[in-house]
Amino acid sequence: MKHEYVKDWMTRDVLTINPDMALPEVHRLMTENNIRRLPVVNHDRLVGIVTLGDVREAEPSDATSLSIWELNYLLSRLKVDKIMTVEPRVINQDATIKDASKMMLDYKISGLPVLDNSGNLVGIITESDIFRMVVQDWHSD
Repeated sequence: MKHEYVKDWMTRDVLTINPDMALPEVHRLMTENNIRRLPVVNHDRLVGIVTLGDVREAEPSDATSLSIWELNYLLSRLKVDKIMTVEPRVINQDATIKDASKMMLDYKISGLPVLDNSGNLVGIITESDIFRMVVQDWHSD
């Protein structure tokens, strides 16, 4: 396998959210777009990340005694900034896929926001992107 770079395999058109977005809206965006993580951006700067697991963990259990209206009200008041991971692990677009893979394994995460040299969010690299690269490499042999 040759050296492959994050910038060549990352997803470039990244859907982002802001810190004051309500959880039901975040869950809807994730479900509609079939994604498991969303970078949180404030004033064009990455400030956190929210995963589908974070959203599900913040939702009440099915055993709750609250009515559906009470649940909806409470969830609509819960904002991203209360559940996001602040200062998430990130990787530079010029890093290798090997570096990204090692970081994901070391920190037990499945995706990394990708930044350029100025610290701007330019993409996201996920385990799915890496699997796609590996499969393509196998088929080219």
